[in-house]
Amino acid sequence: RGVRVKKLLLTAILIVSLFYVSAVACTDILAAKQATVDGSVITSHTCDGRYDSRLVVVPAMDHEEGAMAPVYEWIVYADRMDLVKLGEIPQVAHTYQYFNVAYPMANEHQLIIGETTLGGARETANSDKAIMTIEQLEIFALQRTTNARDAIKLIGALAEEYGYRESCWLGECITISDPNEVWVFEVYGTGPLWEPGMGPGAVWAAQRVPDDHITTVVNYSMIGEIDLETNRPPNVSAGDFMISEDYVQVATDLGLYDPASGEPFVWKYIFGDIEGKKSDRLWRVFSVLNPSGNWSLDNTWEYPFSVKPDEKVSVYDIIELYRDVSEGTPYDMGDNEAWYYESGGEMVKSPLASSEPNTPMRNLLGIPYTRTIAKNGCSYYFVSQARDWMPDKIGGLLWFGLDNPRKGAWIPVYVGTLPNTLPESWVTLNRDELDRSCSYWAFDLVDKISNQRLGALMPLIEEVRVPFQTEMFEEQKDLDEMAMTLYEDNPELVLRLLSSYTARKMREAEELWYDLSEVLLTKID
Repeated sequence: RGVRVKKLLLTAILIVSLFYVSAVACTDILAAKQATVDGSVITSHTCDGRYDSRLVVVPAMDHEEGAMAPVYEWIVYADRMDLVKLGEIPQVAHTYQYFNVAYPMANEHQLIIGETTLGGARETANSDKAIMTIEQLEIFALQRTTNARDAIKLIGALAEEYGYRESCWLGECITISDPNEVWVFEVYGTGPLWEPGMGPGAVWAAQRVPDDHITTVVNYSMIGEIDLETNRPPNVSAGDFMISEDYVQVATDLGLYDPASGEPFVWKYIFGDIEGKKSDRLWRVFSVLNPSGNWSLDNTWEYPFSVKPDEKVSVYDIIELYRDVSEGTPYDMGDNEAWYYESGGEMVKSPLASSEPNTPMRNLLGIPYTRTIAKNGCSYYFVSQARDWMPDKIGGLLWFGLDNPRKGAWIPVYVGTLPNTLPESWVTLNRDELDRSCSYWAFDLVDKISNQRLGALMPLIEEVRVPFQTEMFEEQKDLDEMAMTLYEDNPELVLRLLSSYTARKMREAEELWYDLSEVLLTKID
């Protein structure tokens, strides 16, 4: 009877706990190899919103000559929607192992991809004749290429030939890394009248992050002025920039640019449509990693493509940045005067105060919205490391987690993780009803319950999260050393050991967070 009552209480909390899921979703933070403390190349991704968070290792495969590869729609919602086949393209003889989630993210060769949807000029919206969503393009790149440059060339060519198809909102950005470099790739459609055979079905550009720089993409185009004579940004070498051939003609045909005007071609204004629009997260990332820049929120659309961080960053620094809710800044929603009341002649902060208030609460109290980096309503997240001094299958490492990155665990997952070794609960997802066989609910319950009294309950989360996370960070050096020592003689054994370690940590985290959710529930008055 006690278990049944507890389940009813949990269900009630879920029903009454309304939370805001913004259309402005997903954050990628990038660091090139000379900008990091250990020479790792970093990309990352928060998949904010309701998307397929099942982490599935798709094995490498051989294919018969003449085989065709299907092109699907609804990959991002495959946990609850049937895939729809839109077409097919010729298959290759061999495809590489990769991780499949809503936005497929890494292959066995340390090719790692983050994603963030872009707004943009509405004129770029393609017709339904286009068939290549960004998530399908990611799959083809991960299956068929081993480095960022080849991935960009393949994705660009496929998008042009078969048409870029929106799956979320107008344009898309993917942040593509390998052990040597990291790139920002942006793509848009070429208009609602496009049909196969009538010209390119996509317009795209890709820029390399300088070796000693960091950058971020936050649903906000970052590629700036393009010199029409050299077809690249000023002061950027030809080898560090790629662009589709017909970008000027497309912009002209859509009425977005007049070549006779003499105006510079600024990609992020013309296709990205960001001029005059602010970005809280862009300001926050640049301010934290490059505070000497004295960045202002008033002109984020004028920010450079990338900057040199004041200090080299570690993967742990980036993870902490993903937990950021703008505390200590003028934009901290948890420190608004509306949370304070008078008691005994003093102003006291309510235990209901939250740095992540939902929409009804903000509306009730009149709290201005700040789009923070961490947020509830996130499906999954990762920060990756690509390391050129290690074999690919152990050099590529994803720190992966579910739900709100501020309150969840970051589990190390190697790109060589063996298929069918991850816990079943991490490859299962049902978000329509509480299901304790699904790991997602462990983290989502902690997030939702704690939001009822975040000021009082966040310290309890930290009592569980910090030691668990610290232990994994501390074990990582020994794991890597063990893997390097044994890999040459017995790579299969190493991959089994690392896969087993990841699975164990996933199960431990799931159990800890389910237990934590029940503790938090007892603390709500």
